[in-house]
Amino acid sequence: MSQQRPRGSRTSIPAPSTGTLGAAVAVAALVLGFLILRDVRSDGGATVTPNTDPTENPTDSSVDPNTSTTAPFNISGFKIQVANASGVALSAGKMTTDLQTQGYVVQPALNVPAGTAKRQKTGVFYLAGCETNAQYVATTLGGAVDVAAMPSPVPVEGGSLKEACILVLLGTDLAGKPLAGVVGGGSGQAATTTVPSG
Repeated sequence: MSQQRPRGSRTSIPAPSTGTLGAAVAVAALVLGFLILRDVRSDGGATVTPNTDPTENPTDSSVDPNTSTTAPFNISGFKIQVANASGVALSAGKMTTDLQTQGYVVQPALNVPAGTAKRQKTGVFYLAGCETNAQYVATTLGGAVDVAAMPSPVPVEGGSLKEACILVLLGTDLAGKPLAGVVGGGSGQAATTTVPSG
């Protein structure tokens, strides 16, 4: 026969009511929120004390204020599109090669759309943000070119510059001629030393 053991009575712990538990969580969240906000507000202004020790931060009073210092311009940091608007066969290809020889990144030459009138004066057109680049390209071309914002629609076959931000519309004035503004340079450095302001 089997003997049954008497089961001991279990004492149960009374469960807290939902209202009490909710209130305790809300109070804990409120206290934590207060502590976090207090830390954020008290850290709002770190004090910076300037270094007043002249041996650690020397000043050079021999610098000429009239001397300008500029970093070299990276002519390979943007792309150019040359389009033949002169009607002179192969002239846009020649200019593309000449600009590449100077270190510029130039996409394959294009033509203007069929039926477009010949352009007498070469133009350098730029997208927003490429104004300085356009000035460098204009200087490399000799400076006697039109420089303006990009017309809309873009006057090239296909209507797209792809990755270029500069468009050179080659006119009869520079078609087939060497780059007038080249005084050296090449290899990704500025081809000339001065850029007209403007």
